Amino acid sequence: MYSLSEGVDQTNHKDLTESAIRGKAIWESNNCMGCHTILGEGAYYAPELTKVVDRLNIKYDGNGEDVIKSILMSEGPWQPNGRKMVAYNMSEQEAADVVEFFKWIGKIDLNGFDRVVSPLAKDKQNK
Repeated sequence: MYSLSEGVDQTNHKDLTESAIRGKAIWESNNCMGCHTILGEGAYYAPELTKVVDRLNIKYDGNGEDVIKSILMSEGPWQPNGRKMVAYNMSEQEAADVVEFFKWIGKIDLNGFDRVVSPLAKDKQNK
């Protein structure tokens, strides 16, 4: 209830675009949650994607969106770290819509949850 109260809306609904809505439909129709999590919901086979655009922008010098699109548009299965991802062979527009969905999700106010560090990672972070 608090996050929907006037003046404290944390849902980011004002920035929801038609492209992000199409991206969510693509996310659902491909059962992406069967392998990935988003906002903490889904499976744990593949990476959590709530802030994926931000993470990949850091890793790939601001080219995170292009990396995501290339993975989604790939004609062959993608296999990072030994785990195979289905080749969705999406069109450029479909891949762009999924990226817009990820960007919208990534701007939702998570009340600091995105800054919480796993107890298992704290030792590595302090070194």
